[in-house]
Amino acid sequence: MTRPRKEQVSISDTPYYHIVSRCVRRSYLCGFDKTSGKSYEHRRQWIEDRIRLLSSIFAIDICAYAVMSNHIHIVVKLHPESIKDLSTDNILKRWCCLFKGPTLVQNWRPGEELDSAKQQTVSDIAEQYRNRLMDIGWFMKCLVEPVARMANKEDQCTGHFWESRYKSQALLTEEALLSAMAYVDLNPIRASMADSPEKSDHTSIKERIKPCFNLVKAISGQQDTECLQGFDLPVKPLLHFEGSVKNDVQDGILFGYTDYLKLIDATGRCIRKGKRGYMPAHLKPILERLHIDEQTWLINTTQFELIYQKRFRRRPILQRNSA
Repeated sequence: MTRPRKEQVSISDTPYYHIVSRCVRRSYLCGFDKTSGKSYEHRRQWIEDRIRLLSSIFAIDICAYAVMSNHIHIVVKLHPESIKDLSTDNILKRWCCLFKGPTLVQNWRPGEELDSAKQQTVSDIAEQYRNRLMDIGWFMKCLVEPVARMANKEDQCTGHFWESRYKSQALLTEEALLSAMAYVDLNPIRASMADSPEKSDHTSIKERIKPCFNLVKAISGQQDTECLQGFDLPVKPLLHFEGSVKNDVQDGILFGYTDYLKLIDATGRCIRKGKRGYMPAHLKPILERLHIDEQTWLINTTQFELIYQKRFRRRPILQRNSA
């Protein structure tokens, strides 16, 4: 029996997760409909912009993403520490970018005087929202539901847009995180949508190489009037690469950015048709440090979903920490 998402997520075991969501209408998510001759490519920008905006609201960092023609991949890191000390007003401000909230909250935010009982109710509501802003389920709800409404409005139809609930996989090791990120960043190349990482539109790897996120265009492109109202938060960048292990607290990815780019480029050459598969010598320090052999790495980054899905079928479900 399928377990609830809350029983599959445990930050104490790992803060990293690979998420996939597929479209029920397949090529009509973002691709080109050969039957009607209509292009839906503009929807990819809807999704990419929304991923970045939601990350700025939620306590969720984006490690990698790829918006494909009929599905999306996102590798995230849960970062609850980033909002645990935020004030009630700040939490409500974030939440009200997405939802109006109850009347009591709507009255309190402009400065209406409330008695102590109502003040306590507002504080309790804010704590509930704080927990939601740390939750993958709410993040995905706020991502996929507005996109479905926007697409259905554009198509002048009703019904399901996404195939099913999103799928998530916990990334328990450095090898799993690194191979998941590479798998996601190289998806367009494997799908013959691009011939190099820097030409892979609507992916994290291209955004890292050539940053081009535009806040004004992103907000104006979100046509759903129920969401992203009054957004004035700083846009959170993609999760940074630390470069090395340090004694201080490390919030980023424990690899070097230059090394990762070299690894992506080398792996892309290995999996491209007609290219000779090999790992350049300068990548050995990363692979040796993680104890990953060449053949295992190539298999993991080309068959990530299949391999890790099978592994998780054999693993016990991660239980939520009692705290």
